[in-house]
Amino acid sequence: MATSTAPSSSTLSAEQTLVTPATTANTAVVHREYDINNPPPHPGPEWTRFVCISDTHSRVFPVPPGDVLLHSGDLTNVGTYGDFEITVRWIESMPHSKKMSVSFSFLLLKGCDSRDATLSTAIIAGNHDITLHQEGGWYNSNFHRWHRMGKEDIRAIRKLLLGNRAKEAGLVYLEDQKYEFQAKEGGRTWSVYGSPWSPWFYDWAFNYRRGEDAEKRVAAYEKTDILLTHGPPHKILDKTTRGDDAGCEALMARLPSLRPRLHVFGHIHEDHGAVIYDWSSHATAVTLNNTVATATSSQEHTVFVNAANWPAGRRAYAASLSKCPFGSGPFVPVIVDLLDDVSPAEQSDAAQEADRDTGTGVV
Repeated sequence: MATSTAPSSSTLSAEQTLVTPATTANTAVVHREYDINNPPPHPGPEWTRFVCISDTHSRVFPVPPGDVLLHSGDLTNVGTYGDFEITVRWIESMPHSKKMSVSFSFLLLKGCDSRDATLSTAIIAGNHDITLHQEGGWYNSNFHRWHRMGKEDIRAIRKLLLGNRAKEAGLVYLEDQKYEFQAKEGGRTWSVYGSPWSPWFYDWAFNYRRGEDAEKRVAAYEKTDILLTHGPPHKILDKTTRGDDAGCEALMARLPSLRPRLHVFGHIHEDHGAVIYDWSSHATAVTLNNTVATATSSQEHTVFVNAANWPAGRRAYAASLSKCPFGSGPFVPVIVDLLDDVSPAEQSDAAQEADRDTGTGVV
């Protein structure tokens, strides 16, 4: 029987301010431990099921069906064509892709928007997907550190992500981009913003320096229903085996303004888990470089998910002396069910549109 369980207390600390250990809210249900062969049933047509994975590093493993698959980076080991091919073909074969009947335009150019599309899978890169880091000629300057036989063929890799086969599978790659989509025909429109960046770690791909560089990066993040980042916010499911909080302080400070319904990340493998934060019962001030961001009371919830599937830390050995396989045990894909309710902003837009149609509103 499938079950939903709260994250263990080891994933939380007294210093954390934006998360509370919970698995249900009036608009969200989270499943982080369940039988992969018998996942919890879909809650019904008024809900959208998001299946969250990350840090798969070209490994393949069972993934439960759902309406939308979200992958928050580290698709590969070191960004080779062979690694990308394994991951992309695996994703294309999943039931999330097979359920889609509408193809759509892909996104790759930074800053592009697309609307009114049907989506089954959204992915971003991570620090291991080095070939995709083209900004500022970074890959051309650094490829020799990993690819000693020569540069990988970026055109061939892009074809994997952008070709007709991927389009037909309903796959979209986001790189500092917002995307709007319908998870099912006639359903509500969802918005997602995806970014591959994370704090500096030995100058791997998509690294930024903490402080001013980080603040500039996250300042560009747009307010959406879903936020995909490779790295976690500071002190939210970001605890390393050494006990360090490795998440991004600038991203933490930005969250009270963004308030996504779902924020999926990975990168810190050992702190895989999920929590729900109720903004209406917490008022949080986060200080960063003399800037204060305050989360005011509201009825919104944010589901935070560290979806890393690479087993790491003590929990990787919880069931036996051998490390558990990728994407199994405590590291299964996280299932998040969100109610297809209309946001206050959408209600306001709809009301204004109705007023314009009837001639009663202020134009």
